[in-house]
Amino acid sequence: MKKLNLSLFLLLTFFFGCKEFRSNKQTHETNQSEIKADSQIFYYGGDIITMNGEELELAEAVVTQNEDIVFVGKNADAIKQFPDAKLHDLKGNVLMPGLVEPHVHPSLAATMLPNEIIAPYDWVLPNGTKKGVTGHEAYMERITKSITENAKEGEMYFIWGYHQLWHGELSRDKINTITKDKPVGIIHRSFHEIYLNDAAITLLGITEEDFKGNPQVEWDKGHFYEGGWLALVPKMATIMLEPTRYMKGLGMMTQLIQQNGITTVAEPGFPSSDFNGELALLKKEMEKNPPYDVYLIPSGTQLFSMKGGNKEAMNFMETLESTYSTDNIHFLPKQVKLFSDGAIYSQAMQMKDDYIDGHHGEWMTPLDLFQEQISMYWDNGYKIHVHSNGDKGIQQVLDYLELDQERNPRNDHRFTLHHMGYFTDDMAQQIADMGVEGSVNPYYLWALADKYSEVGLGKERGENLVRINSLVQRDVPVSFHSDFSMAPMEPLTLAWTAVNRVTSQNSAFSQDQRISVYEAMRAITIDAARTLNLEQQIGSIAEGKRANFVILDASPFKVDPLNIKDLKVLATIYNGTFNIIKANNLKSK
Repeated sequence: MKKLNLSLFLLLTFFFGCKEFRSNKQTHETNQSEIKADSQIFYYGGDIITMNGEELELAEAVVTQNEDIVFVGKNADAIKQFPDAKLHDLKGNVLMPGLVEPHVHPSLAATMLPNEIIAPYDWVLPNGTKKGVTGHEAYMERITKSITENAKEGEMYFIWGYHQLWHGELSRDKINTITKDKPVGIIHRSFHEIYLNDAAITLLGITEEDFKGNPQVEWDKGHFYEGGWLALVPKMATIMLEPTRYMKGLGMMTQLIQQNGITTVAEPGFPSSDFNGELALLKKEMEKNPPYDVYLIPSGTQLFSMKGGNKEAMNFMETLESTYSTDNIHFLPKQVKLFSDGAIYSQAMQMKDDYIDGHHGEWMTPLDLFQEQISMYWDNGYKIHVHSNGDKGIQQVLDYLELDQERNPRNDHRFTLHHMGYFTDDMAQQIADMGVEGSVNPYYLWALADKYSEVGLGKERGENLVRINSLVQRDVPVSFHSDFSMAPMEPLTLAWTAVNRVTSQNSAFSQDQRISVYEAMRAITIDAARTLNLEQQIGSIAEGKRANFVILDASPFKVDPLNIKDLKVLATIYNGTFNIIKANNLKSK
């Protein structure tokens, strides 16, 4: 235990008596297991980073009572005001606001985590590391071994992580050569595509006629992508929502959330396939009272199909908060998620200058329907979140929004673009001028920039993915998200990528787009809370806010920026209750 400085020692001695400092094992700090939400806790003895304001701000002490922060300031003042508080010495460690993950998908986590993972890079999971693989022959060897050893007749077997640029071409016939009898679905790294073999198509009971007229289905190849994927997912819902496996996946997700210092997650775009089924299983996980909250933003796209129209979808959304919210699952009122262009991992995002290999991007929503959706939710006062990746896709969103602003001006609308894979500096200025905000995935640069600079985008666009500094310089509020599983659920890794802009191949690309450590930490705390309209409740350490914290072994402001992702999460405090982290804090590659 580190020694208290003399002045603090004298103050504590004066107010609490020398019995608190006996030399035996009964030390002055509160035992971690005793820190509960029903008592006053006085945190001191390490850097307390508040994340309030435009610059780094430190406090000497924080006092919590029940689930709330009741004091932030000097040790001496805390001692005078809260003489009966239990003491918790940080022992030189660092206290920050609990990290906020504003865009994850529990349904994807529950599908991916308990199934097979064979991706280009390593994935660190609570129960071990799934090694990455590159090259067509090596990939086919790995999936063949996995299918042979694990797949069963009459039972769907999923493998996630395929990407054509790392693994070569795939098709229904190629999977059939491995097995014709065992149903197999190879899910793309983007989670926007899937390849099915004959046995899987038979098991699902689908026919070519079911997808007649859908341009994003290649039936002969067993390939369903973007709109084809969205049409297929409800037909797979009963398999994807098989309770035992799904609950195992949610449990693994909970472990990842806690291990990475996260106390709040949100899913923009609920549900993925089945509203009642997904919500029932999520409630079952959250009834275990894990140390985090889940916020849900309804999917205008899925509910349009499920409810039979846009107005019907919106009418249903109006009932969600009062009907379905629980103590730790909250439907965010007057917020909606919509979809513009395709996935960056599939190179299906819409690009103004198209791709150097001649292929074209995809729209996830037919443009006439997409414009109708934006206008309807805009006119009804919604905060609109839009999945949009390419510069053409983002520009289309801005063009529709501009028309709505001219027709029906709104202030503080907080319209938010999600992902934002590629856009130009001029577009960043338009985004700022229109009051649009961003929630970006910095990991795109790490994972994709080297390969996309060679294939598809070319050097200029590939090396300038996710131009975060173009937004920050213009005071556009920016949060970071993983869109799990598009990136590991590791906010510190996201911040590290944005600060350093170093890729998987150790390329230092577009260094003018690096941002400061403080801006990066804002993006996983207070600005991430803002993305959800929750910045008055969480995201910084301030009186009146909820007592959600993370304890790190060192300050991100005092380590080499290249080491930010390696900071260890020692504990989280959720609603005032201490939760020690027992994991080894490995990070994904």
